[in-house]
Amino acid sequence: MGENKNIDQPLAEVFGFPITNETLRAKRYRDNKLCPFNNIVSNCTKNSIEFPLGVCSLQHKGKPVIICPIRFREDWTIVTDAAGFIFDNNAKWTHVGEIRLNDKHGKSAGNIDYVLVSYDEKGRVIDFGSVEVQAVYISGNLTGPFTAYLENASPQFVWTQAYKSPKPDYLSSSRKRLIPQIIAKGSILKQWNKKQVVALQTSFYNTLPTLPEFDKSESDFAFFLYDLLPEKTTKTLSLKLQKIVYTKFASALEQIAKFEAGSISHFTELLQKKLDAKQGGKAEINNFENVVVE
Repeated sequence: MGENKNIDQPLAEVFGFPITNETLRAKRYRDNKLCPFNNIVSNCTKNSIEFPLGVCSLQHKGKPVIICPIRFREDWTIVTDAAGFIFDNNAKWTHVGEIRLNDKHGKSAGNIDYVLVSYDEKGRVIDFGSVEVQAVYISGNLTGPFTAYLENASPQFVWTQAYKSPKPDYLSSSRKRLIPQIIAKGSILKQWNKKQVVALQTSFYNTLPTLPEFDKSESDFAFFLYDLLPEKTTKTLSLKLQKIVYTKFASALEQIAKFEAGSISHFTELLQKKLDAKQGGKAEINNFENVVVE
């Protein structure tokens, strides 16, 4: 089975393969710290070139959760899927990566992960659109179980140290990364009337506010939702498109950037405490000012 059913440890894929996969190919990738997902070089470079933290996906609640953005490059599925939304069926296109996007004043709004470009017979740009990829940040200690696993690389690996065990941090992933990217880069692309795609895992998308959906023909902004599914014959996990959410940039931004309000009564109570403390401190200061030092 390509899916790791061992619930006593957090590692799903290491250097591209489930830890239950003991094929010669999987061992070669682990031994040489290789990346099978179209990294810029043959090796994994996550966090470090010399000592890469080669965990592609975490095991969380029985399912693999992608924590490395390079993992989304499997077979370049994300760009071929996105091209069907950004261009018509007859377009000639390719993609380029990490393109800097500047605002009106020349200040960088960040790099676009992938720009899909359509071109004519002479190679001149006709149109383009963007693809942003967001893996999930983690909380806890990933180095511990990763290092322990590499010591013997056993499919029966168990990690019993639950304290600070690595887990996906969806809230940080959206507030610190996804939302700022959509606001900065997305608003510029929207002004240019260019279509945008965001590739996420389904579990990540499900933590976002519910977005209004439109027909594909009316949409200029779409979420492509993927999951890692087990391939029994190869004993691997495969990136598969599960759903496309067609929406509009303005509508999506309004919902995503909205922080859901907490209890106003709790906030009022906090204000009262601060006010009481401030008034108490003022009385003490006034009393001190009335003391005559001889």
